[in-house]
Amino acid sequence: MPAYERLETGVAWVQLTTTPDDWKAADPALLTGMLAQLHLIRAFEETVLELAGEGLVHGPAHSSIGQEGGAVGSIIGLRSTDAVNGSHRGHHQFLAKALTHVAGGRHDLAAIVTPAVDGVLQRTLAEILGLAQGYSSGRGGSMHLQWLPAGALGTNAIVGGGAPMATGNAWAQRHAGTTDLTINFFGDGASQIGSVLESMNLAATWRLPVVFFIENNLYGVSTHVSEVTADVRLSVRGQGFAVPSWRVDGMDPLAVHLAMREVEERVREGGGPAIVEAEVYRFFHQNGPYPGSAFGYRTKEEEGQWRARDPLQRVGAELQTLGLVSPEDIAAVRAQALDEMREVTGRLFETDPADAGKRRIRPELWPDPAFVDVGIRGDASELDGGRTLEPIGADVPFAPTKFVDAVAAVMARRMQEDERIVVLGEDVHRLAGGTNGATKGLAARFPGRVLGTPISENAFVGLGGGMALDGRFRPVVEFMYPDFLWVAADQVFNQIGKARHMFGGVNPVPLVLRTKVAMGSGYGSQHLMDPAGVFATSPGWRIVAPSTAADYIGLMNTALALDDPVLVIEHIDLYGQVDEIPEGDLDYRLPLGRAGLRREGSEATVISYLSMVRHCLEAVEQTGLDADVIDLRWLDRASVDWATIEASVKKTNAVLIVEQGAQGTSYGGWLADEVQRRLFDWLDQPVQRVTGGEASPSISRVLERAAIARTEEVVAGIERLRAGFGGA
Repeated sequence: MPAYERLETGVAWVQLTTTPDDWKAADPALLTGMLAQLHLIRAFEETVLELAGEGLVHGPAHSSIGQEGGAVGSIIGLRSTDAVNGSHRGHHQFLAKALTHVAGGRHDLAAIVTPAVDGVLQRTLAEILGLAQGYSSGRGGSMHLQWLPAGALGTNAIVGGGAPMATGNAWAQRHAGTTDLTINFFGDGASQIGSVLESMNLAATWRLPVVFFIENNLYGVSTHVSEVTADVRLSVRGQGFAVPSWRVDGMDPLAVHLAMREVEERVREGGGPAIVEAEVYRFFHQNGPYPGSAFGYRTKEEEGQWRARDPLQRVGAELQTLGLVSPEDIAAVRAQALDEMREVTGRLFETDPADAGKRRIRPELWPDPAFVDVGIRGDASELDGGRTLEPIGADVPFAPTKFVDAVAAVMARRMQEDERIVVLGEDVHRLAGGTNGATKGLAARFPGRVLGTPISENAFVGLGGGMALDGRFRPVVEFMYPDFLWVAADQVFNQIGKARHMFGGVNPVPLVLRTKVAMGSGYGSQHLMDPAGVFATSPGWRIVAPSTAADYIGLMNTALALDDPVLVIEHIDLYGQVDEIPEGDLDYRLPLGRAGLRREGSEATVISYLSMVRHCLEAVEQTGLDADVIDLRWLDRASVDWATIEASVKKTNAVLIVEQGAQGTSYGGWLADEVQRRLFDWLDQPVQRVTGGEASPSISRVLERAAIARTEEVVAGIERLRAGFGGA
């Protein structure tokens, strides 16, 4: 018979419930502050639902009515330098943090609305309505509320999308030497999502000061939590990641507050993350002013039972029992909150001149339509004053080096000069510089700043995004292979790429993402794609693709100086090549948006990037085509060197765009469209293209070669181009 030993996690998991003695022991100023915030948030949310019912809220109105106790109880004791982020249902979280920031969590019940409180309520409502005076200039709306001075990192429309960002913010807090913490709010739906679970694991492994706060309101839209998970006690997830967990009645704000006080003590002292699960209930449907029972997925009886536990009523009753307030006092607090929201809406709305029975948003409060694209990326003014060098034709001494050694050398130089730079990714701290030597020597030279991560791209690139948005660090994230971006697509595109623009166009996002194209290496369909086309058609990213070691140094230096996220694409074919770089100089930058003219000619313009530049030069030499060969270097929409391209096309009147990878995710399709729209009058024939096949490359050496482009395919492309203008 086998022997068995019962295994225990040894990780605390407790249910916390208040007693009458807890209420007696609580600071009266804390309790009255809770009462004021609960009523302000409730009146605010009722106003939003009223406006939504009139069709005056463009987009969703995810009400938090019923759930206010969890947010107020957890946030009212925080510092302004503590941080929170949340989900699409996040008005209460944002308001609790903003109100605590301006009022310190204390409110005079005789005058709960101060000018600062009034400003918070008006700007928040303006943001939800999409108005220019909102916190994000109207771009964020209901689901993307951010106010960084208050520690409100931003609510999030992607379920679970904020967890990696919160974890990154917590990393920055800890490594900046503070005792601050970050709370990531999410619901029962997100408790099954990979980004949340990956973040819990990473936070526990690195002992980061982040609290994963689960608002378990029982329903994901209309699906009950029991239908999506076997154990509806969602805080059980902490047992799997060695994260201590607290479970509380979220309709009891004091219970939430007391649990958070215990959590704070652990987290601030370096004990690592914690989980708090608050059982709450949204009184209305997922979106809009109707109860869930109106849609048939829950009963009026169930709703009535939860409404009897309303956190506003609970706190009011407890304060009356303690003799701190009278029923008249509570009615006066409620009246103040309602009066304030009437005043706020009065400033934002006016009678509709087309229908005296209706109101409309005051026209002068809308954003200027010209603001639509402002802030997708920064203006790059942070590059002003930096020393630049154009390696092509530079009158400086050069020294031989392998391309991959230049990759490691420039990163070491920048890390030496800038302590904010942190490198993270899979195996970057091992194997003598990662899987290809690109981080060689960095871990030994810069302890604590070269972070080997779990195989968890969604979590660690999102963590890098959180670090970047914090502003105290400049993360350099490595994806071992570009195909792994699909695992982390939400963090890469929805979070990092959109963060600056979505929150008003002013937030720097200084992050570098390195990856390598591996076509020709035999790694098959899921390890070798060219990501340029995917990133170029997604907003927010800048993209560089160096073809020489000297370019790599200058482009990486510029990327690390920019306040935008930058994708740096490398190619495995280039790593082992012996190249040359300016001798003794690892500090120059290549100017933003400048292409390299590798060869001059008059018959055609050949445009390429990365390793295909060399193949283009070989093909031009073999065919005798008298061509300009343009090395793009910068690939993103905002940084393409149109001046160089236009000057060449107006001279040659023929264009061949060359890339190595598959047609479906190609970069050249977008570029060809832009060239033809901008330069149609100067083209004697359609833009010609060289790409790989439709299929992504296979493991078979023969099939892989058939799927990608190299010199032979460029030669064939040149012959097609010549046929178009009758050349021989």
